[in-house]
Amino acid sequence: MWQLHQFPLCPFSRKVRLLLAEKGVGYEPVREFPWERRDEFLDINPAGQTPVMIGDRGTRLIDSVAICEYFEETVEKSVMLGGTAADRAEIRRLVAWFDTQFYRDITAPLLQERMEKRIVHRAAPDARLLREAMKAAVAHLDYIDYLLDHRSWLGGSTMSLADLAAAAQISVADYLGGIDWKSHEQAKRWYIGMKSRPTMRPLLAERMVGITPPADYEKLDL
Repeated sequence: MWQLHQFPLCPFSRKVRLLLAEKGVGYEPVREFPWERRDEFLDINPAGQTPVMIGDRGTRLIDSVAICEYFEETVEKSVMLGGTAADRAEIRRLVAWFDTQFYRDITAPLLQERMEKRIVHRAAPDARLLREAMKAAVAHLDYIDYLLDHRSWLGGSTMSLADLAAAAQISVADYLGGIDWKSHEQAKRWYIGMKSRPTMRPLLAERMVGITPPADYEKLDL
C-alpha cells in the first residue's frame, strides 16, 4: 500500500489524488503540513513540499509531476497522457500552465493570505493581494473558456491530466473564495462536470481545520 503525504488544500496533492482515483490506485493519506518543517519529513523530501508518495518496498516518489508520470507509465487504466506525441505535448503544456501560472497568480496568494496567515501567523489577510488574485482568476477562466470553445476537454477530445491539474488548482481557489463564475459559462459547465465525478467528491468533502469554504463549494449548481 502506498502512503501519500499531503494536506487538504495542497493543489498538487489534489492533482495526484485525482489521478490515483481515476486509475484505481489505493493509498493511505498521511497529513503533512509543510510549514511545520518536521525533521522526519525533511529527511524524506529536503525541499519540504507535498506531495510525497512512499511504497511498502521503499519506493519514494517526490513532486506531483514525477508521481503522475510514474503512475501513467505503470498503470494502464484511464490513460491521462494519451494520443499522439503532439497531443501529449499539449497536455503537458497545460499541466505546466496550471501548476505554474495559475498557482503563482491565484492559488499561492490565496493560500498565503487565507490559510497560512490565519493558521500559522494569526494575521489578517492583505485585501489588495486578494483582489489581485481574484482579478487574475477572471483572466484564467477566460482562457479556459477559450480552450473549451475549441475542444471537448481542456487538453483535447478526452479528459486528460490537464483537466485534473486545472480542477485541482481551481478547487483550492474555490475553497478559499477566490473564484467568481459569472460570465464564464463554458468553464462553469466543465467544472461542474469535474465536480460531479466520483473521483473528485471525496476531495470536496474534506475540510481544512479553521477554514470554512463558501456555502456552494460542493454544490453542482454553481
